[in-house]
Amino acid sequence: MEGKKIKVLLAEDEATLAMIIKDTLEDDDFVLRIAPDGEAGLQQFYDFRPDVVVADVMMPKMDGFEMVRRLRQTDRQTPVLFLTARSAMNDVVEGFKLGANDYLKKPFGMQELMIRIKALAGRAFQPVAETQESFFEIGRYLFNPTNQTLSLLDQTEVLSYRESEILRRLCQNRNQVVNMQNILLDLWGDDTFFNQRSLHVFITKLRHKLSADERIRIVNVRGIGYKLICE
Repeated sequence: MEGKKIKVLLAEDEATLAMIIKDTLEDDDFVLRIAPDGEAGLQQFYDFRPDVVVADVMMPKMDGFEMVRRLRQTDRQTPVLFLTARSAMNDVVEGFKLGANDYLKKPFGMQELMIRIKALAGRAFQPVAETQESFFEIGRYLFNPTNQTLSLLDQTEVLSYRESEILRRLCQNRNQVVNMQNILLDLWGDDTFFNQRSLHVFITKLRHKLSADERIRIVNVRGIGYKLICE
C-alpha cells in the first residue's frame, strides 16, 4: 500500500460536511470523489473504481442501504463504510447484512474517519488469496471473516469490522498470545490508554458472543495481549 494514494468515493448529501471531509482527506494524500446521492454514487463507482466507499445512510433519490445493496450485486470486494446519524442497532445490523464492512455514527472526528478508511484500504490492498479466507471452527461456532459472521447451529450474528478483525487474529494464532499493541495500531491507529480500554470492551463482547460453548476462552495475558483457547 505504501506509495499508493487511497481512492475514496464519498456519497454524502450534506454539501458542507462533504467538502470538509474532502479537504481533510486530500490534505492527508487521499484521492476523493463526491456523490450527492446514492444514484450518483453508483454511477461514479464504476467510473472511479475507488479503494473504499464511504456512504451516508440517509440520502435523497437513493439511500445508502439501497446503493450498497445494488453495488454488492456486481462487486463484493470493495470495502464499504456507512456514515449514520441513526443509533438504532437494527439499522447497523441491516447495513452489515447488505455488505458493509464498518460504520461510523455522526458526529465523528476526522481522525477517526481516516483511521477507519486506512484500515479498510489495507484490507482492500491485500492479494485476493489472502482476503478469501476459509471458515474458522471455534468449538461449536463457525466464523466467516469475509462475511463477518459468527454462526452457532441455525443462529447467525453479524460482527462489526473491529470485532471480526480481532477474532480473525485470535483464530489465526490459536493458543498463542496476540500482541495487544499490534491490534491497536492496526485497527485503532494508536495504542493510547483510551484505545486499550476500548479494545478490552471489544474482547468482552466477543467473550459474550462465544459464551454458549464453555470450552472457549479468550484469556487476558496482562500487559501483553490476548489468547484464544478452545479446549
